[in-house]
Amino acid sequence: QVQLVVSGGGLVQAGDSLRLSCAASGRTYSRYYMGWFRQAPGKEREFVSAIGWSGENTYYADSVKGRFTISRDNAKNTVYLQMNSLKPEDTAVYYCAADKGRVVAVGLNDERRYDYWGQGTQVTVSS
Repeated sequence: QVQLVVSGGGLVQAGDSLRLSCAASGRTYSRYYMGWFRQAPGKEREFVSAIGWSGENTYYADSVKGRFTISRDNAKNTVYLQMNSLKPEDTAVYYCAADKGRVVAVGLNDERRYDYWGQGTQVTVSS
């Protein structure tokens, strides 16, 4: 079992930066793919970014590519999402998720891939 605790959300202005953190418990965390998703009011939850277990492979939604950076520190059992040049349309609740490696026929951008979820943190970007 893995528990994920998300922190770092807040209220910022357009153009500002925030860094989200997702701290994980569990001995096998370092072998998991990790992802970030977000859900805006009235919308479906959507993929933001994912990272492989070594940190070498990263994936981004087109909407955040070039502005957001995902990283992980396996020694600290933590994955980060650095968000720069924030826009009002980035306003959402952000969730981190862990993929323990089940064989499923969906990609890293599909929430069905993930087994464990954090509690979410609100990010609000004012114009």
